[in-house]
Amino acid sequence: MNTIHIEASKPYDVIIGKDLDMGQLLESAVSPCRTVLVSDSNVPLKYRQKVVRSIRNCGFDVCTMVIPAGEESKNMETLEGLLEYMADCGLTRTDCVIALGGGVVGDLTGFAAGCYLRGIKYVQMPTTLLAAVDSSVGGKTAIDLMAGKNLAGLFYQPEVVLCDVSFLDSLPEDVFACGLAEAIKTGVLSGHELFDRFSRPDIKENIAEIISLCVRYKGDVVQRDEFETGERKLLNLGHTIGHAIEKLSGYEIAHGQAVAMGMAMMARSAEAMGDAPEGMAETIEKVLTANGLPTDCEYSAGQLAQFALNDKKRTGDEITIVIPAAIGECTLKKLPVSELKDYISAGISK
Repeated sequence: MNTIHIEASKPYDVIIGKDLDMGQLLESAVSPCRTVLVSDSNVPLKYRQKVVRSIRNCGFDVCTMVIPAGEESKNMETLEGLLEYMADCGLTRTDCVIALGGGVVGDLTGFAAGCYLRGIKYVQMPTTLLAAVDSSVGGKTAIDLMAGKNLAGLFYQPEVVLCDVSFLDSLPEDVFACGLAEAIKTGVLSGHELFDRFSRPDIKENIAEIISLCVRYKGDVVQRDEFETGERKLLNLGHTIGHAIEKLSGYEIAHGQAVAMGMAMMARSAEAMGDAPEGMAETIEKVLTANGLPTDCEYSAGQLAQFALNDKKRTGDEITIVIPAAIGECTLKKLPVSELKDYISAGISK
């Protein structure tokens, strides 16, 4: 078991291990209380039952809510339904809510916790690799609006993150690969110690260590820039284009796949525009492809730019993009919005 401490405005631990005693670990962070456990239809029933049984044995009074799986559930209607259910279950300010699932469940549940009674405790229990390496850590919570992804949300830190890697055993290969996209992104940002692991054949055997490296890197960034005023923006590598791809596809293209495409396209654009050395794009694309991830999309630069301009990284007439200048060395670049289309166009494969 590996414990990583996050020294944010509300400090908390991320605990990573196999076959964790969720009830005992939860009790060490949150006093026994009434809780709503939120999950989705992709989480195997046996995992939900295991967690509920464990935390009930430690004195927690548990209600459960299962939402339909997929990005389509991360909306105002589902948020309203969850808030009403929390009220129906009689949650008070001394109670908590638990997110057992992937990024959608975590984002939605965290946002609901931050809104309900002006804020109650919540806990992250990621069941996907993507949530384990990225979205369960750092306190970003959100839902999607018609105009774009994650446009309504809060910075709201959990009480604890309990990551049981045994929950990853049932993931389909494409869902596991989506999590690798975020992990590879972290490798591009952090350096070769992590990035080089994705060229080895033993990824699954060492997944707990990979998750730990990702969480430690992100935790360090969050500690320095919790509210994303500077350095934390680097964690959006591949996301400006990636979010546009998701939206254009009607969320048929999964988040991890879209981030992989966005990362590869941004690397090609940076090379073409003189912001990254020759060969950088090939280095990133080779690792993405080897791990079953796409590097191109069918959308035009104009379509991508149109949706990217609804991105949270836009401020006035400028948008901030993340440039992969080298493995372990990424930079922020401000572009006039009028130049974004041409910049994206440079990264579209001919």
